[in-house]
Amino acid sequence: MLLRLKSELQSIIKEFPNLKMQIYIGNWQTDFLRFYKSQTNYNISNNRAYASVGLYEDKKNYSFSVCNPTAELIKEKIEQALPILQKLPPDPDFVDLEKDTRKAAEKSKECNITKLPLNKKVEILKQFRDAVQPYDFDIYGTFICNFETCYILNSNGLDKKVESSPFYLEVKAVSNKNEVTVLECFGGENLDKLNVSAMVNNLTTKVKNAQNEVVDVEAGDYEVILAPRCIGDLMSYYSWTSLAAASIDQQDTDLVDKVDQPVFPKNFTLFDAPKHPDVVNKNYSGDGFLVEDLPIFENGVFKNFLVGNYYANKLQMKENGNCGDCLVLKSGETSLEDMIKSVKKGLYISSFHYMNFINSRESSLTGLTRDGTFLIEDGKITKVVNNLRFTEKITDVVNNITAIENKAYTIPASDNYGAFNISAQSMPHVKVKEFNISSSTKTV
Repeated sequence: MLLRLKSELQSIIKEFPNLKMQIYIGNWQTDFLRFYKSQTNYNISNNRAYASVGLYEDKKNYSFSVCNPTAELIKEKIEQALPILQKLPPDPDFVDLEKDTRKAAEKSKECNITKLPLNKKVEILKQFRDAVQPYDFDIYGTFICNFETCYILNSNGLDKKVESSPFYLEVKAVSNKNEVTVLECFGGENLDKLNVSAMVNNLTTKVKNAQNEVVDVEAGDYEVILAPRCIGDLMSYYSWTSLAAASIDQQDTDLVDKVDQPVFPKNFTLFDAPKHPDVVNKNYSGDGFLVEDLPIFENGVFKNFLVGNYYANKLQMKENGNCGDCLVLKSGETSLEDMIKSVKKGLYISSFHYMNFINSRESSLTGLTRDGTFLIEDGKITKVVNNLRFTEKITDVVNNITAIENKAYTIPASDNYGAFNISAQSMPHVKVKEFNISSSTKTV
């Protein structure tokens, strides 16, 4: 069906020689399971066909989307859009649609929805439930599998196939005694890497630590160990602002003119790595550019901005198509155990929540800790700490990294709405000196 529609749409593109068109057609499937108080809450299965069309003429543009597309419906929508397009203001910076017609080797991906049906998901969740219930904890969270096939077409001859089947498992254990929460998650595309036993053991260890006394700490600078989820969130926020080519245009980055210059310590190497085995792999950017693994910081030296088609044309930069959703931080040489042993008094922070920029150009932001903040005393985790507010600059956090773990973890993310878009990073723990805690929330 998609192949026939693709052929028909390529013919329609030729019928409008004065228009530039970018068309995405695809079929998206999901199996979304939510669980609550250690029981499955609901399961949503969906299968839908879609088309998204962008029209460009004289630097004016208009876009629309349809479900259950046919060639006749899309042509009708294009003709209806033409008089609207004429009335729109032009974008003086628009140059052209993507011209990169290179193709990656096409390889069909196995559908993880089929490999991981509902009964298998439930069996996995029972293992988590049985492990934490003796400690009077219940589990909450989501278990998502997607499968999508999409074609990217445009007036410049692009004809590219995108196929993916990511999955996402997030398990939160919540104490029925005092509502202390701890979290374990995993995702990506390769189900063979899903080690349920290891996840259950990790969550159980966190639950045991969560049995300790709950305390407050005073505001101030602390030596902290940031879990992979934390440093991954900081790198994502940094890539959305300072590392994107759009930030140059908006004068929202301090990295202009710093390419090939040392910016961070030599132990810091960050890639956008769409070919890495632990992330959700990508062959193309959203525009259809053929992407490769891209060094962003290499031994502390800034190497590349993330440059898509629009800003490559506008700013006369070399396009790479990377967008920072496959971030990989190079592991270091220190074990997590040794990191904890080296801390006289400090904090282990499991995850961040509700972060907002104060000044994105300076990379300063504020946010809350969540899902397990622990006090470290004399090299041991001793107490649970109420959730904290922190205020920091991402650049200061990186410059204050004193150790990086010798192991990396897959950290998935999901929108949990719409198409449940799933991505993944590969991140280790990091130890950071002088991390600023601004207040306690007085809540777990």
